[in-house]
Amino acid sequence: MAPRGHHLTEVALLASASGCLAAAGAGEREGWLDDPAVVASLGPRARDLAVASAARSVLAIIPIAGGGGGGITVKPALGPDEGRISAVEWVPLDVGVAEGEEGVALAVGTDAGWLLFYTLAGDLLHKQSIYPAKILKLNFSERKENAWEDSGSDELSVIFPGVIARCDGADLQIMLQKSFQEVKPRMWKDKFEQEDADDESSFERMPLQIWNVSKFGSCADAAIVGLMPPPLLELQSSQRHYCAITVGEDAVVSAYRLSEDRGRSLVGAILSRGVAATFSTISSLSKILWRSEPSPTKKPRPKPQSFAKTSPLTCLKDSPRKGERLTLSPSGTLAAITDSLGRILLLDTRALVAVRLWKGYRDASCLFVEMLLNKDKASSSSTHLEYTKSDYCLCLAIHAPRKGIIEVWQMRTGPRILAIPCPKGSRILQPSTRFSSSLFSSYTPLEVYLFNGDSGQLSVLNRHIG
Repeated sequence: MAPRGHHLTEVALLASASGCLAAAGAGEREGWLDDPAVVASLGPRARDLAVASAARSVLAIIPIAGGGGGGITVKPALGPDEGRISAVEWVPLDVGVAEGEEGVALAVGTDAGWLLFYTLAGDLLHKQSIYPAKILKLNFSERKENAWEDSGSDELSVIFPGVIARCDGADLQIMLQKSFQEVKPRMWKDKFEQEDADDESSFERMPLQIWNVSKFGSCADAAIVGLMPPPLLELQSSQRHYCAITVGEDAVVSAYRLSEDRGRSLVGAILSRGVAATFSTISSLSKILWRSEPSPTKKPRPKPQSFAKTSPLTCLKDSPRKGERLTLSPSGTLAAITDSLGRILLLDTRALVAVRLWKGYRDASCLFVEMLLNKDKASSSSTHLEYTKSDYCLCLAIHAPRKGIIEVWQMRTGPRILAIPCPKGSRILQPSTRFSSSLFSSYTPLEVYLFNGDSGQLSVLNRHIG
């Protein structure tokens, strides 16, 4: 086996960020990053790292450049009924920034179903109640390079046990841009006004679509893999249908068709709006007539949005086997699924069939990566800018903590091409977006990073093999 340094390149040693990391639990014990209550997310181009601790209710935002210096810690303004941090994810933010840089925001989910957005400076951009349940995962997906004929738009998906929420990328950008412009004026408000600003009612509601995917039982993880054709014998319309894959205890793998159409008739929609407007008018009149009544000290939580139409497609039940984690390929056509028996299933999400199975990988985590196989580095003295997408091969990186290694397997049925030893207390990470720019003709490959929580070392897996 080749030495570790041959396949990993150090990106940064976050020693100067020890204060921020300590706020999230670093140094408290060896292997602190193995705690499931600690969540981490790597920003685009690996420029920033976010680490959050649910037990401490602290979010650390650390710039990678300069060894992590200049990081900040944020304590989200969460009430006793708004839960603790359970998920974090970076999302692009299209605002005016310096040339050559990209704007980003950090999405934070709680175990009570609240979604918050922060700037790199720790300023609150948005706060909204999505659904009264634990947010298991936040996943921002780029659809520009999806292999499907019509891949749709970028999206942010919010995963709950048995529920999936989706925010379109365009709607998300409009909301974040508007909030970003309001951040600076909001910073000059006094303390009491700031407390009101942190309330959900001070923010506009972000448009969402929510589906119930608990037909085959509650899920532990899920993902929207892309668009799919409408059901047979259904009239063509402008509505879109998405395919969702879930994994959980009752069903190892399940598939659903998610429809944008809420299934309500025109009359029903008119009646629902009319009843809501009438009720609002009556409520306003009652407040005027009975002003002596004391106003409630606590604002009620907004009611969750009604579910859109969901159609179950198929499921795989194999007790006592339980699905644990789900990872999608860049195109969304492949999914790597880990289960409680130490197996990893490679699923073709378009045909909904298993194409490969690995055994003996308990507590493993997977990420797809693009590698250069048998490319002559000596023939090109320049950087990777000369390579195109066709030069890269899709692979699957499997982090097996019990074995203390990271394995890289060629997709779909290729051999194992790499095995790297890694220390305990490490976690593999991957930027949520690659910021493909028209300014460069090169292709930005999908990379995998290794973060050692105990030493603070962040390394990237070398893309050259052979």
